[in-house]
Amino acid sequence: MNDSSRAAPPRAGYRGPSDQGPVQGAAPAGPAYDAHYAQQTRPMPIVPGAPEPGGGRPDGGGTARPGGAPAGDGTFPEQTPQVPHPAAPQTQNPVHMSDAPQPAQPQKKSAGRDLGAAIGVGVGLGVVIIAALFVVKAVFVGVITAAVVVGLWELTSRLEERKGIRAPLVPLAVGGAAMVIAGFVRGAEGAWIAMALTALAVLVWRMTAPPEGYLKDVTAGVFAAFYVPFLATFVALMLAADDGSWRVLTFLLLTVVSDTGAYAVGWRFGRKKLAPRISPGKTREGLFGAVGFAMAAGALCMQFLVDGGSWWQGLLLGLAVAVSATLGDLGESMIKRDLGIKDMGTLLPGHGGIMDRLDSLLPTAPVVWLLLVLFVGTG
Repeated sequence: MNDSSRAAPPRAGYRGPSDQGPVQGAAPAGPAYDAHYAQQTRPMPIVPGAPEPGGGRPDGGGTARPGGAPAGDGTFPEQTPQVPHPAAPQTQNPVHMSDAPQPAQPQKKSAGRDLGAAIGVGVGLGVVIIAALFVVKAVFVGVITAAVVVGLWELTSRLEERKGIRAPLVPLAVGGAAMVIAGFVRGAEGAWIAMALTALAVLVWRMTAPPEGYLKDVTAGVFAAFYVPFLATFVALMLAADDGSWRVLTFLLLTVVSDTGAYAVGWRFGRKKLAPRISPGKTREGLFGAVGFAMAAGALCMQFLVDGGSWWQGLLLGLAVAVSATLGDLGESMIKRDLGIKDMGTLLPGHGGIMDRLDSLLPTAPVVWLLLVLFVGTG
């Protein structure tokens, strides 16, 4: 046999028709190769401008394949996996241009609540309150009493849910209603007596339950009795005067105007936080807005609504209302932060609960009552 008939030795990795075993050091090919690599590889992203596998060499040759065989010689057909371009990101899922992050668009300031619902509910409450205030005084006393009972229910419910404090609601509700009525009928003396009896009733009522937690429960009960019905009693004291309806209207208007001024100015010009750890939304600019709006409204109300009042008294009254309303709002914000809640309830759409509307009114009531007594007497 001459040299011309002698077969050339197979190249490394060559797999001929009669070659049934793998060559050592060569990459497998064919279906077995596909099944093995299909489980350990994942589709790579298509990078625009990257050379396609098998066609990226300037001399026209194919891309190098496993085992050293060049492309296009039939040794490794289409089953050979594509080698990604070095610049291609090694991500599991291709990132399409539509999924790329877009530049942030400037957002408009938001009140954080349903403003339409808040305005509608506020107007509705205003109509009901003014109608009750000028029709029959006793009807308005009923409105105060209802607000007190619902407020106590909200407060005691949140205390039990969030802190496990069980302030007795029954003696608080009965005593709270008695406080408001006694204040209207018997004056400040009647309100103080009703407050003392309510605190005593809380202590006795809680004795019917196990002693565990007694101290914290009665402490919370006495606090609730003072915070909601006792402070609300000063509205009934204002109402008892001859021009009581106008005094109460002045009190309500100044508190609402103060809150509105704080919101409007703070939303538009607010930059410096007033008490960021308590209420991040309140600003110093908002406080100045509350003072300015309340002082202007106070001058008008004292001049035209309250018998014997003058505009300069209204300026002082408006300043005091702005401060007390802001402190009252911050005080309830402190309670809600301690409880870990945003609102005390959900009874009023756009506002939260009754207590979320009483937060500014309750501490402002004794301030307005006292200043009106000093300026124009008890009436």
